[in-house]
Amino acid sequence: MVLISGASFAGLTMAYWLNKRGYKITVVEIGTHLKMGGTPVDIKDKTVDIVRRMGLFEQIKANRIGPSKWEFKNANDVSEHTVLLEKLPNNEFEIERDVLLNMFFDLVKDDVEFIFDNSIVSLCELENNIEVIFKDGSQYVYDLVFGCDGVHSTVRKIWFGEEKVYSHFLGQYFSIGIADRLLVEEGAYQMYAEPNKGVALYAYNNKTDIIFTFRPETEIEYDFRDPEQHKRIIVKQFAGASWRTAELLKEILNSKSFYFDKFCQIKMPAWTKGRVALVGDAGYCASPAAGMGGSLAIIGATALADAFEKYNGNFELAFEGYNRELRPFIESIQAGAVETLDKLLPRTEEEIRLRNKNGVNL
Repeated sequence: MVLISGASFAGLTMAYWLNKRGYKITVVEIGTHLKMGGTPVDIKDKTVDIVRRMGLFEQIKANRIGPSKWEFKNANDVSEHTVLLEKLPNNEFEIERDVLLNMFFDLVKDDVEFIFDNSIVSLCELENNIEVIFKDGSQYVYDLVFGCDGVHSTVRKIWFGEEKVYSHFLGQYFSIGIADRLLVEEGAYQMYAEPNKGVALYAYNNKTDIIFTFRPETEIEYDFRDPEQHKRIIVKQFAGASWRTAELLKEILNSKSFYFDKFCQIKMPAWTKGRVALVGDAGYCASPAAGMGGSLAIIGATALADAFEKYNGNFELAFEGYNRELRPFIESIQAGAVETLDKLLPRTEEEIRLRNKNGVNL
């Protein structure tokens, strides 16, 4: 019996592969249902091969989206530079997060036990298994536990230590909300910047992502579980900003899918300890700047599941292989994300003028 904490891409991918290999799977999710919302997911490179193996390629292809142009706006809403984008090649896809998440859920929902509105509060490793106590007071014993519960992982905190030990701040913060209508032309990705502040809009499928980013002088202390505090931070940071900022602040603050956090990376010497393994953002978040949050989760879970097959179910050897073989890829993605993030948000008026004239070279 295996317990997976988290019902997003890492957890659902892990559940899919381990179920196919004959494991009895339970997935515990702190939310009352699948967590909806969030920006679209890029499926490319290694992830394309994985979704082919999972039988999802044609579904993903049929539901692909993608921007048709990038527009760099000034304060008067004039597009100073426009980049027309060709359709993505057949080995690269963008898809709505909710659509993709439901595809993954549909693969496992009939074969895997799901426990919603619950979470792990205690882990105790025994000689041949691991004892788990849940928030509701229930207690069970499992062979293995997989922490697939995101950048603020509960499993990581309980088993490996406090988040601050592993979280590396990248100097910026972001907030995302979704308006259920078009605020700009379908397919347009519009960007506006002031020094150390950025606002972006991306319209697709009759909805619009609203994205705020900013770079403060010093790191901000906040509770990641307090959305009202997050909203106050955004309002304070963007008070008086030009373009459509005042209008878009109202939109994002009223969005059902409002999200705020810092750009950070999780870096750990090992993603496994004893009978516990971390997968996806819980172990190696590269930050949204990588553009691979969902993909890294899918790749990581598949790499770990493949290690179980390679080592005939010997979890100790599988964990060793997972740590060793996936790490170079993760480190490469994390390094690239740091470089990308610094390019995305101009620091000075001169940098803004250059970006609005020439675009962004990522």
